[in-house]
Amino acid sequence: MKQQGATLIQLSLALAIATGLALLGVTAYGQLREDLQLSIAARDLAQALRHARNYAVLHDESMLLEALEGDWGKGWQTLRVGDGQLLQERRLSRPLRIFSNGGKQVRFSALGIPLKPGEAFYAATLHLCRGARSEHQVMIASSGRIRLDTGAVSTPLCAAGPLQQ
Repeated sequence: MKQQGATLIQLSLALAIATGLALLGVTAYGQLREDLQLSIAARDLAQALRHARNYAVLHDESMLLEALEGDWGKGWQTLRVGDGQLLQERRLSRPLRIFSNGGKQVRFSALGIPLKPGEAFYAATLHLCRGARSEHQVMIASSGRIRLDTGAVSTPLCAAGPLQQ
């Protein structure tokens, strides 16, 4: 007599293989989602800096981009320095680890030059971190040029974690 259908062992093996593949897919999806979130946040941060600089130059007034609640990883807002009017706010849907070697705010003069509070020229890098590595870097040159770099680099800011921002 010829057997029809599958045995319990064959069904169990097929189920185990399907479960293993699904688990791999979920892990890969989680990493892809985190990669996309970091990439989008880096692009949005660079764009917000460019917008603040362009607004300062076009309207001949100082602009300020500052971290929300003192943490770049929560988001940022763009303000006019003269009257403190909020022009734009970007709150991240999920907090990220973003560290800057230049502080919690970037101020652009009416000429589009980034300045420190004491009117000195300002240059900084904002690192979007995963673990101890910076996956994306938003760089602000002392001339005001904003550049977005991708690629993992080691930085003490990311390695220090949330204690040092």
